[in-house]
Amino acid sequence: MNENEFAELAAGAAFDALSPHDEKRFREALVAHPEWGGIAEADAEAAASLAEAAPASTPPDHIRASLLAQIADTPQGAVSVVNPTETAEKPQLGRRWSRSMLALAACLALLVGVGIGAVAINGLLNRPAAVVALEQIRSADDAEHASVELESGGTATAYWSASLGSAVLVTDGIESTSNDETYELWFVRGEKPVSAGVFAVESGDATAALQGEMHAGDVIAVTVEPAGGSPTGQPTSDPVIVIPTA
Repeated sequence: MNENEFAELAAGAAFDALSPHDEKRFREALVAHPEWGGIAEADAEAAASLAEAAPASTPPDHIRASLLAQIADTPQGAVSVVNPTETAEKPQLGRRWSRSMLALAACLALLVGVGIGAVAINGLLNRPAAVVALEQIRSADDAEHASVELESGGTATAYWSASLGSAVLVTDGIESTSNDETYELWFVRGEKPVSAGVFAVESGDATAALQGEMHAGDVIAVTVEPAGGSPTGQPTSDPVIVIPTA
């Protein structure tokens, strides 16, 4: 077991979320590596402080369901399926929650306990995918961005991360399209445009995640297309936004 794996177990132990098997692994690792004791102590102290700061409270059912759904959709450590007849020989591996997911679960429960409204919690759980993608990009070590001015006087800024292979476009002051038109995103590779989805504008603003994997050197472009996107899979108009990423 390495230190990162131990840290995951320590977070689970702090919230009493370990399976019996992982609890045993945690205790054995703590004995074998006393120098890691500070990690476990810090997690236990943080969990205790949070618990003391908030009265016991049961979150509304719809918030609990949303949280559990997000946890279920998050990749977890592998789970070994064990034949019941082999249980005595092979311990079944429990799921190992990552430190981030444990923190999310604990913090959301505590927020409800200290009186943060259900509306605010719903806002955290139901953030648009583009906003989540933007946060991930901006947190990446290789995050980059570039901006251009629009004819309308607004701006468009592209954020991207080569290591994540993703990009997000944020516009401010962009004109809305007519009802039978839409904005379409493109990755332009050399001379080949690759559709990356469509997006709508609300009150002159938009935050749109480009669909598909970004390649190094792609140009991010936007065209105005018929509602639903280009019927040919290729741009049918000149781009209104062009942002090189190299």
